Amino acid sequence: MIKYHFKKDHGFIKGLDVKGHAIFGEYGTDIVCSAVSTALIVTVNAIETLGYKENFYAKVEEGNFELQINQTNDVIEGLLINLEYTLNELAAQYKTYIKNHKEG
Repeated sequence: MIKYHFKKDHGFIKGLDVKGHAIFGEYGTDIVCSAVSTALIVTVNAIETLGYKENFYAKVEEGNFELQINQTNDVIEGLLINLEYTLNELAAQYKTYIKNHKEG
């Protein structure tokens, strides 16, 4: 199961931890893992290519993703709100394979 947790401070997203594997399908064909991975990478790439590379730290490893926001703004917050919405929608559709793990 994929577990994710958004860290917030005063209503702003300050970080995100994602751990695990969906195990929805065989390795390389797992659409839930692919959807989560794509959402994460697209968001990080967008923040970086829009010129905010210095505003965040991201660590990407097999089955583990960590994002830390050092300095936010409306663009970064908008992208992170969209990511949160996307992951929540995936969790609603694939309850057995992904969930918001509020405890971290």
